[in-house]
Amino acid sequence: MKIVILDAGTFFFEDEQPWGPLREFGELVIREHTSHDDANLIVERCAGADIVLTNKVPMSADTLKRLPDLKLVGVLATGYNIVDVAAAKELGVTVCNAPSYSTQSVAQHTLALMLELTNHVGLHSESVHAGDWVASEEFCYWKKPLFELKGATVGFIGWGEIGSAVGELVHALGANVIAYTRSRRGGPDWDYGFAWEDLDEVFAQSDLISLHCPQTAENTGLVNRERLALMKDTAYLVNTARGGLIDEAALLEALQNGVIAGAALDVVSKEPMAADNPLKGAPNCIITPHVAWSSFPARSKLLEITFGNIRAFREGEPRNVVS
Repeated sequence: MKIVILDAGTFFFEDEQPWGPLREFGELVIREHTSHDDANLIVERCAGADIVLTNKVPMSADTLKRLPDLKLVGVLATGYNIVDVAAAKELGVTVCNAPSYSTQSVAQHTLALMLELTNHVGLHSESVHAGDWVASEEFCYWKKPLFELKGATVGFIGWGEIGSAVGELVHALGANVIAYTRSRRGGPDWDYGFAWEDLDEVFAQSDLISLHCPQTAENTGLVNRERLALMKDTAYLVNTARGGLIDEAALLEALQNGVIAGAALDVVSKEPMAADNPLKGAPNCIITPHVAWSSFPARSKLLEITFGNIRAFREGEPRNVVS
């Protein structure tokens, strides 16, 4: 059995040792990076492989059709929109993902983005180091007002494992939580401070909105000009899900015109970020380079789940199947 990893470099391990257990299954080929835009190179590197592991290298219908030996695609992530799962199913290729490996890491990073928007920690630290506190006539000052989450309304689009984990954190800080999801199940067992709402009501009522839904063909561009216009001009938007959920040109316009107060993103529509991304340099916009998932415990758990997926597949009982 031949296993090919297309983009091991996205894990930033110091050496190949963490991938070592895969050798128990057969031949292992590790590629640190593979161009997302070169379909011929992707096919060339996957040729003869029974199993392909990919984090962000796309597996299109055309690519899958050109790989007759392929039996399993393991997505090294929870989101699997990089694989044409319909084509994979038609071709008899199993696709597995790695769910729930980074719930706590992403929840923590989401909260960090929320607090940066509301408390402006980085801004004030930069100001102090620039000498502003030394020059101050008062014992304190602020460059932007601080915003308290207690009593505020935090809205969630999506209420899966990560969304509900973030909800627990902001509820503990005293926020009221409202959420939209297509299937209203798994609501928290709180005595107060939670309600289901329709999608547009979440945008209209929230002081801060956090996105936690997968990106699909139906919800790409979910956060558009019309929904941004529903938001309070004092409200914030946070996205640690998928960049394509937001119409980035519309968000830039909203930030420039004060339609909303600010945004914090860990994802953008094309990654790595394109030089002409409209949000590069946008006002009141914090952007981190898709790092919410990447704590060492989360990366280690992801590999553990992936190795288990391969073992289960070989034993004829595949798990975490999404195709």
